[in-house]
Amino acid sequence: MMTKPGKTGLPRLLAATRYSMQGLRAAWKHEEAFRIEATLACTCVPLSFWVGQGLTHQLLLVISCGLVLLAELFNSAIEAAIDRFGSEMHPLSGQAKDIGSAAVFVSLVLFLIVWIPSLWQRFA
Repeated sequence: MMTKPGKTGLPRLLAATRYSMQGLRAAWKHEEAFRIEATLACTCVPLSFWVGQGLTHQLLLVISCGLVLLAELFNSAIEAAIDRFGSEMHPLSGQAKDIGSAAVFVSLVLFLIVWIPSLWQRFA
């Protein structure tokens, strides 16, 4: 198996971490939806340990928050890659952006499917 040239071991891990932090900063700076969803996650993740009844339930609540952020990051990456090629409208560009948006929508629906019954169970 051939490996890519460049850093290996700990230096590679540190570089990858730096690139990931740059990506999070870029998403925070340029994507309002990411800022909104990250703020929601900062509220809901701690709340999940109070709402959730048991470790598995708490993890389900936390993971549903993470899925929203993950989908938004992928959607933002798709949009940035498409926009890099210019403002020319192309059906496949629109389709890629729509599919990325649909992924965010599905993650938000899953979030609601997990959180609404959990909150109902906690407070009803």
